Amino acid sequence: MDFSFGGDGKKVAGMKLARFGDGAEIFHTIQGEGVSAGVPAVFVRLSLCNLHCVWCDTDHTWNFEGTPWKHEKDSVPGYSKHRKQDAIIEMAVDEVAAVVSGFPCRRVVLTGGEPLLHEAELVELMDALRSDGEEWFFEIETNGTKMPREALIKGMGQFNVSPKLANSGMAEGLRLKRDVLAGLAGTGKAWFKFVVQGETDIEEVLEMVDGAGVSLGRVILMPEGRTVVELDKIAAWLAERCRDLGVRFSDRLHVRLWGDKRGV
Repeated sequence: MDFSFGGDGKKVAGMKLARFGDGAEIFHTIQGEGVSAGVPAVFVRLSLCNLHCVWCDTDHTWNFEGTPWKHEKDSVPGYSKHRKQDAIIEMAVDEVAAVVSGFPCRRVVLTGGEPLLHEAELVELMDALRSDGEEWFFEIETNGTKMPREALIKGMGQFNVSPKLANSGMAEGLRLKRDVLAGLAGTGKAWFKFVVQGETDIEEVLEMVDGAGVSLGRVILMPEGRTVVELDKIAAWLAERCRDLGVRFSDRLHVRLWGDKRGV
């Protein structure tokens, strides 16, 4: 664990966040996906991930130089793996709290990468923000492979769980932890969002949630795509399938509004 020093001189654990410009990728926007789509929120993007989806739209958090992982952008002219020292910024918990509290919004989305790789620091961050006596609400976006401890579960308002399907390009043993999905479902705070490309994916989703004891009422299906054109190829079809299955449909609202870019 790396360390830095807070303003009071005490040693505190550093949080590894995605670097964006001269600072960290912390921004005020609206939630673009899932059950909270359209709700204003402050996003805090943590770096590092234990998975490597081929279509990941935040590959700057894990696709570093020297790693063997493949990505669909590999064929795009000019794309290359990220220099780790350029992609990560380390900040003390109190520094992150100061940035977040500076926005006129008390709903925070902790995302990544895989934010549960920073579980202890996230608990500290939530405690630091709530110390002002205001009413904060926290969401966390996780891939469903790590079960959080009780302190984080207690402080979290909502788990946005995004288990990965075969279309992610990873072996099932790496991306699917049914016991973790069942444990997250048992918190009563979790929603399960799946990136769908076609009917085969829906069959896989139904098998996965049945095996993990996840209620269909907590399932959300979302089209895969980085552009409006890509989303529209299957959005209407997928919405109709969601209607017939009795599950929720999620668009990618931020992509429709601002395109596939960071900080929105």
